[in-house]
Amino acid sequence: MAVISYKCPNCDGELVFHPATQKYKCEYCASAFSQEELVQMRPAQEEEERAAESHGTLEGAGPSPSMQESGGAKQPQDAEEGVMYRCPSCGAQIVTDRTTAATFCYYCHNPVVLSGRVSGEFLPHKIIPFTIDKQQATEKFLEYAHSKKFVPKAFFNKQQIEKISGVYFPYWMADMDMRGSLQAEGKNLRVWRSGDTEYTETKVYHVERRGNIHLEDITKNALKKNSLKLAEGVLPYDVSKVQGFHMGYLSGFLAEKRDLERDDLQAEVLEDAKEFAKRLLQETAGGYGHLRVNSCQVQTQKEHWDYIMLPVWTVTYKGRDGKIYYYSMNGQNGKVYGELPVDGAKVWILGIVIFMLVLLLGLLGGWML
Repeated sequence: MAVISYKCPNCDGELVFHPATQKYKCEYCASAFSQEELVQMRPAQEEEERAAESHGTLEGAGPSPSMQESGGAKQPQDAEEGVMYRCPSCGAQIVTDRTTAATFCYYCHNPVVLSGRVSGEFLPHKIIPFTIDKQQATEKFLEYAHSKKFVPKAFFNKQQIEKISGVYFPYWMADMDMRGSLQAEGKNLRVWRSGDTEYTETKVYHVERRGNIHLEDITKNALKKNSLKLAEGVLPYDVSKVQGFHMGYLSGFLAEKRDLERDDLQAEVLEDAKEFAKRLLQETAGGYGHLRVNSCQVQTQKEHWDYIMLPVWTVTYKGRDGKIYYYSMNGQNGKVYGELPVDGAKVWILGIVIFMLVLLLGLLGGWML
C-alpha cells in the first residue's frame, strides 16, 4: 500500500487543504493553489488518474504535481491489511488501525494519505470538503462548553483543546424511487342542536392514494466503531456542495475507511424509506377528522447508492467515572452534537450554597416574625 504526501510545486513543502479558502495551502512558503490550478500543472498525469479512477483501480489520485510514495510493511494475510507504514518524509513508522485512511506522522507531523484505503472498491464517489477551519471549530467548541454548567475545569485546558480533530467519516448515501398505494377509511363528524335535540352526522369515506415517491440523500454511517453518535449526531449536510472525490482533500485531516458495506445497511435503509413513504402517502389524505389506514404498500423500483466522505470536527474526553464523552461538530455548517461531563464537586458546592441561602432566609423570616 502506498503512503502519499502532497508537495508544493514551488518549495516542495507539504500541501494541506485549507477550509476557509477552499484551496491547498503550503505551510512553508504560504503558496495557495486551487484544485483547477494544480490540475493544469499536470494535465497528462491527471488524465491517467481519471482513467484509473473510472476503472476503480486508482492508487494515488490527488492534487499535487509532486507526490512521494512509500510501500507499507509486509503483514500476514490474516492481519487485515496491516497497521504499519513508513512516512515518505522522515522514514518513521506510522501505526494506524485498519480503518484509518488519512493521518499524520507522529515525528515530523507530515500529513499522509494511505492510498490503498481510498482506492479500488474503497474509492469514495463524492466528498464534502471542510468549510470550517480548526480555529473556528475551537472557538465554537469553547462557546458550546462554556454554555454548559458544571463542566470540569480540565475540559478547558490547553491539552484538551488541542485534541480537537478534523475527521472525514465514511457514509453511504442512497436515493430511492418507490411506488406506493394506500387504502383507508376517513370519517367526518358534524354535531348540531335543534331545540332540545342534539344531532350527530357521521360521513364515512373510502380513501385511496397511489403515486410515485422519490427520496434523496438517505444517509447512514459506514463505520462499525463506537462513533455512531459522533457521525450521525451532526447530520444533515447540504449535499448541493458535494464535490467529486480527490484524495488531496484528505491532506491535513484524519479520515476513516468504511467497514460497513451497502449490503449491511440496505435492509435498514429500505425500512426507513418505506416508513417515510407511508407517512407521505398519509399526509396527502387530508380533509378528514379521523383517518384509519387499512393497508399501505410501498415497493422499491430503483436505488442509487454513493459512498461519500463527510467532514466532522471531534473531541473526546474521558471522565473520572471512566465514561468516554463525545463532542462533534458538522465541518460544513457548524451544527453541534455532544454530551459533556459534569463536575460533581461543582454540583455539591452549588447545592450547599442554595441550602445555606434558603436556611438564612428562613432564619431571617423567623426572627422578623
